[in-house]
Amino acid sequence: MKKHKKEHYIIDGYNVINSWPELVALRDNLSYARDRLIDIMAEYGAFEHYDITIVFDALFVGGNESHYEINENLVVVYTEEGETADSYIEKFAYQLVREGKEVYVVTSDGIEQSVILGAGAYRIPSKEMLRNVKKTKKKIAEEYTLPKHKIQRRELGGRINDDIAKKLDILRKKQ
Repeated sequence: MKKHKKEHYIIDGYNVINSWPELVALRDNLSYARDRLIDIMAEYGAFEHYDITIVFDALFVGGNESHYEINENLVVVYTEEGETADSYIEKFAYQLVREGKEVYVVTSDGIEQSVILGAGAYRIPSKEMLRNVKKTKKKIAEEYTLPKHKIQRRELGGRINDDIAKKLDILRKKQ
């Protein structure tokens, strides 16, 4: 039996933040926008059983490359000083493809998409990924939330006369 390749998604973090309306609205607080993207992708990856790496530029920030394992399927990477997210994504995608993984890169950067295809990975434009995430959220809601119909309470006090209610209350207080 052929073993199914686990899909690996590499997300161009700032490209997605600048493409999804919910995240565009948060750009004044970039830290919160990053956290929100991480939360969204953690839920998506866990439900769909995908490995996900979100890459953010740290181009103008001093320091070394940083990796943060959010859960067993999600890693967040901040590139090292002088390295763009695009160059990191290209190298990482190439490495994963060579390991035999099915790799999808989420970016709307046209040049990046061409390079990714040349490396043997698939591309998903940021807006298409948003549609995929929304479909998954809908599936999660359908599978894991209670029906939205109203649950009506049927209390005894509303169905018996006052004399019986008083007698029952007296019995209740005696115990």
